[in-house]
Amino acid sequence: MSAPPAHERTQSASAIETRTVDGVLCFGGEDWWYHNRGHFDMQLMRELSAHVPVLYVNSIGMRVPRPTEGAMFLTRVRRKLKSMRRGLVRVRDNFAVMSPFAAPGRVGRIVTRAVMARQIVRAGRSLGITRPLLWVACPPGAQSLDQIRPVATVYQRTDRFEDFPYVDRDVIAGYDRTLKHAADLTLFCSRLLYDAERERCRNALFVDHGVDYDRFAAAGLDPTSEPADLKGLPRPRAGFVGGIDAHTFDPPLFEKVVALLPDVHFVMVGACSLPPGWLADRPNVTFLGQKPYDDVPGYMAGCDVLLMPWNRSDWIKACNPIKLKEYLATGRPVVSTSYDELLRTWKDFVTIADGPEAFAAAIRAALAERTDAERLRERVRRETWTAKADQVLERLQTLGITVAKAR
Repeated sequence: MSAPPAHERTQSASAIETRTVDGVLCFGGEDWWYHNRGHFDMQLMRELSAHVPVLYVNSIGMRVPRPTEGAMFLTRVRRKLKSMRRGLVRVRDNFAVMSPFAAPGRVGRIVTRAVMARQIVRAGRSLGITRPLLWVACPPGAQSLDQIRPVATVYQRTDRFEDFPYVDRDVIAGYDRTLKHAADLTLFCSRLLYDAERERCRNALFVDHGVDYDRFAAAGLDPTSEPADLKGLPRPRAGFVGGIDAHTFDPPLFEKVVALLPDVHFVMVGACSLPPGWLADRPNVTFLGQKPYDDVPGYMAGCDVLLMPWNRSDWIKACNPIKLKEYLATGRPVVSTSYDELLRTWKDFVTIADGPEAFAAAIRAALAERTDAERLRERVRRETWTAKADQVLERLQTLGITVAKAR
């Protein structure tokens, strides 16, 4: 009989080294102060803070901002400097956020490695974290493994990080290999990545994205949840909520869809890094900008159909957008271009359409048909972030790692 795959191997109970961690140090993939707080790492840290203190370390970055980005370059630099000036902030009981000193580039990595880990360990100790679980959702966090010396490590491989625009692909891929080798557990939320890479990890676990179900379902059921800046916009409304970025969004497709549906009003909610003035001349498109996470459900619920017009990049092929479950929880119909996770798991709950003509036709059909909103909500009702955190804690327990407050 052949041996089980590496990612499925378990030791007997007597052979497992038991370890207890008294807090979590998380190298986040986003910045708490200016990114949407619905991301996997932020939501799981919120859940884990019910058990132990959590220090969320704002993203230390995977790339150097480029002056060729124009106004966005200055925006990125300003907001990161502002974030760093905040220092250590306790945002709620058992949960604190900090932005350590981190410099980009080859020289910056040397300086960062020399000082960053000490900042994080010191901040963690101020929260009572002396036996940390290190959670890495930003691959450059691998630079601090040896200095932090955690009791246990979790690597969150939620995307093909090396395919992010303008990163040093070889450097990020090297961090990825280091983390897969070092981590007690590597988490995947894309089945495509899990199937392709689980054998390279000491232990691997597929954990699908969760959803803040009660919040989004409540908005979908409450007609008064519609935000004030939506109320004056004409119907029917087709909405996109999230970052409008060239590495995920498909601008040419979307431009053609907008032109094909002049009687549909397109509502864009989120930060946009596309060239200034994009679609500004289209009377049936309104950009409302980025909104606080607590307000996002109302914007989704205030649309008649919700959209995911993704491009065909390698990043998208391995993606699993959190917004899909949020969309479904509101009970609104969803139209999306195809990607692997959608085809595997969600095709019975989403209209999939590739190409502008098919995408426009799918929007028209969704607006014309009566949607079984309860069926959509029921599909994601149990996909809560609490359930996802429990799944991770149970796997750690089987590995002899207990997440518990020090007595």
